[in-house]
Amino acid sequence: MISHEEYENYVSILHGELVPAMGCTEPIAIAYASAKAREVLGEDVRHIHVSCSGNIVKNVKGVIVPNSGGQKGIEAAAILGAVGGDTSRELEVISSTTEAARALTRKLVRENLCDVSLAEDVPNLYIEVTAEGESHTSTVKIENSHTNITLIKRDGQTILERSPENLSVKEEGTSGDKSMMTLRGIIDFADTLEISDVEEIFDRQTEYNVRISQEGLDNKWGACIGKTMIETWGDDVRTCACARAAAGSDARMSGCPLPVIINSGSGNQGITVTLPVVEYAERWRISRAKMYRALAVSNLVSVYIKHYIGSLSAFCGAVSAASGAGAAITYMAGGNYTAIGRTITNTLANVGGIVCDGAKPSCAAKIASSVHAAILAHHMSMNDDEFRGGEGFVEDDVEETIKNMGYIGKIGMKETDREILNVMTDMVDVDSCL
Repeated sequence: MISHEEYENYVSILHGELVPAMGCTEPIAIAYASAKAREVLGEDVRHIHVSCSGNIVKNVKGVIVPNSGGQKGIEAAAILGAVGGDTSRELEVISSTTEAARALTRKLVRENLCDVSLAEDVPNLYIEVTAEGESHTSTVKIENSHTNITLIKRDGQTILERSPENLSVKEEGTSGDKSMMTLRGIIDFADTLEISDVEEIFDRQTEYNVRISQEGLDNKWGACIGKTMIETWGDDVRTCACARAAAGSDARMSGCPLPVIINSGSGNQGITVTLPVVEYAERWRISRAKMYRALAVSNLVSVYIKHYIGSLSAFCGAVSAASGAGAAITYMAGGNYTAIGRTITNTLANVGGIVCDGAKPSCAAKIASSVHAAILAHHMSMNDDEFRGGEGFVEDDVEETIKNMGYIGKIGMKETDREILNVMTDMVDVDSCL
């Protein structure tokens, strides 16, 4: 039976994780840091320097900055944040930018107002923005979480400084103690959940994420993965569960300004934990209360797996999110702890090796593949079929399998992460290495 402390911890985690964000969260984090630097500067910006980690570079290079009029890149994100950002909106910092701000951003990008450097020996999520005006300079540093400001300076004088681990409960992914999480605890929490404790955030999650998914199906965004799946394979529940999740990413990765509710700091993961669960709930005529319990399973399983790996890595977060969605589908089908554990194990054993080579339109296809694997994993589990301990990184205990996947993602894929960045930035002669 779940204790009151454990119950409140899971509620806190959900409230901390499920926050709105606009577009890919990495360019938005740059825009947020830049907007804050301009705010601290107190005058017009004459030059911006952005120093950031390789994972930030990787996740900004291939996506369109939302509300930018089709612009890409770190420079565009930083300048748009500086000339049109509203820091009070946090991860929706550029949601109200005007056409004048977008036009000015294009002009200032051409004039090289912003330059960028790669920061070495820093956390995977690291952004430092220095803004220069006519009379003053300002610096803002973000670490570990997309809105976690750890340093603010003006003219060399420190205004704010704190440890990167000292995260505010207001910031995404920072509430609650994730070390207390277990799969059994997540299921017990879902079973005993008072819907009123999460009703507002799940109402918002379904509303926002369903809306951007429908946008991806109705219009041409990205590579049209979601539209292609339904047009080619029909509209059975399995296809639609994959397609609707992919469609949300189609739109989001290609600059759609609609906000999403994120999970583990990622909009794509937020979409992936939501849409398959909603689709199955509708087709199976699951009650709203049961669907919200399933969403608790989906969101928390994703957070649980991802917290072992860290915020940004070479491990594709669609896999952990799809594991959560698959677990929730099994939960709605009446599966118990053992069945849900089999679904997670089967998913991780299948697609655990998908690499992250940055945020971009192909993320939608990786989401579709991951959700497809999770649905297969669900059906295997309901037939009492599973990949067994000793097969690869799979253990007899699902908790240990999750930890093994976390170790591979966090430690084992470090070198992979570096080499992906080298390839993406043309820092290696691939032909000479083959």
